Amino acid sequence: MATADVASWRERMPEAFGASPGRRAARMAGGALFFAWLAGALWWFDFSPARLWNGLSGLGTILRLMVPPSPGEMWLDILRGLAESVAMAFLGTFIAALIAIPLGFLGAGNVVTNVLLRFSLRRFFDGMRGVDQLIWALTYVRAVGLGPLAGVLAIATADTAVLAKLYAEAIENAERKQVEGVVAAGGGGLARLRFGLLPQVLPVMLAQALYFFESNTRSAAILGVVGAGGIGLQIAERIRVRYWDEVAFIILLMIVTVAAIDWISGRLRRRLIGGPGA
Repeated sequence: MATADVASWRERMPEAFGASPGRRAARMAGGALFFAWLAGALWWFDFSPARLWNGLSGLGTILRLMVPPSPGEMWLDILRGLAESVAMAFLGTFIAALIAIPLGFLGAGNVVTNVLLRFSLRRFFDGMRGVDQLIWALTYVRAVGLGPLAGVLAIATADTAVLAKLYAEAIENAERKQVEGVVAAGGGGLARLRFGLLPQVLPVMLAQALYFFESNTRSAAILGVVGAGGIGLQIAERIRVRYWDEVAFIILLMIVTVAAIDWISGRLRRRLIGGPGA
């Protein structure tokens, strides 16, 4: 094969001849930058095998003290805190879903044609999603005081933007034929939303809200540590006084509760959106 033919094939199919020298150099530079960043992070956090070994030894001691788990004398407080966490997760998710439904319609491109409004809403969703639930919990604890109300507000605020974004995407992916049928029958804008879009996306919306409820049941335990109510407060108190057997009991109780909620919500989601076992 002549040199000209090789050059011609190289121009047509550059991938068959391997990466170019410039691309190989860029890959090597990227790899070196990654390892330099990794080494810098380890140095910054004072990471060392000895420190890791000492930490694992302390963790082993804690795990031994957790056996056998015990509810302790204040087991009613534990059950009350667990029920409070589940209620916080449910109410916070419910409020977030209610607010997210109209916001999702406003953020959907096939509903709102005003590009500026839709773009502003989407960026608002992104900004709200950038603030963690724990930050909202700390803020609401200062605003409304200690207790489950702060936890409910934190969950609702953090989830509203995420659900609104998911709802907007679900609305944009809805089939147009049903909407066109409503329009052909003489339906106006509200009828198009009520009978054309909502029946298609409502099962998906409910399924996503159920998933968030399941996730928020776990998150509610963390919110209690900062004073936002729930089982987290019970965990924090027992860790502070080193009642590790009671901590183990609470952890096992949380695992069973989350597993039960996961099973129930999974079956409900399959019934709503279809799938195996629906």
